[in-house]
Amino acid sequence: MNQDIFSPLYTSLQTSQVQLLPLQAEHALALMEVCKDGKLWELDYTSVPHYSQMQTYIAKALEQKSQGLRVPFVVFDQHTQRIVGTTSFRDFLWDVRRVEIGYTWYGESVQRSHINTSCKFLLLQYAFETLHANSVALRTDIRNFKSQKAIERLGAQRDGILRQDALRKDGSVRDTVMYSILKEEWLEVKQHLTELLSR
Repeated sequence: MNQDIFSPLYTSLQTSQVQLLPLQAEHALALMEVCKDGKLWELDYTSVPHYSQMQTYIAKALEQKSQGLRVPFVVFDQHTQRIVGTTSFRDFLWDVRRVEIGYTWYGESVQRSHINTSCKFLLLQYAFETLHANSVALRTDIRNFKSQKAIERLGAQRDGILRQDALRKDGSVRDTVMYSILKEEWLEVKQHLTELLSR
């Protein structure tokens, strides 16, 4: 990973509504509370750990960051002044300039709000306008219909299904639904997201 390209990501990205702050070990307590907001660990089709495993979860994310595999953030709600979730850049394919957004989860109380749209706007804008990505990918479990609707609402195109490609927390093997946005589609998606956020 080219650290110079990502240097702004080690400070923050922000709008008037949210800040994406680099994930740190000291965010464990706040993310434990986010987990408890809706008992997110009970969802076997997400990457949300049990709140008691949060320090381990963060340590793994920071290790992946040190290996150049992931850039993780916490999501800070500017209105309530609290951390409400986490998200990441991951799976960088520099030869084709492709990056993925993943490891995203929010407390139940802010789901179906402006939070996800605001975060995706910031990440997509950075990917296309600073990293000059050719494409940005997103993925979700085939069982996670709420996530699929949220991704489609952003304007991403459904690419297809990776069959039997990953393990769930309960040990079952999942199918993964893949989505993407291309650089040629970004201006239209950007306008769409701006309109959503202005409502």
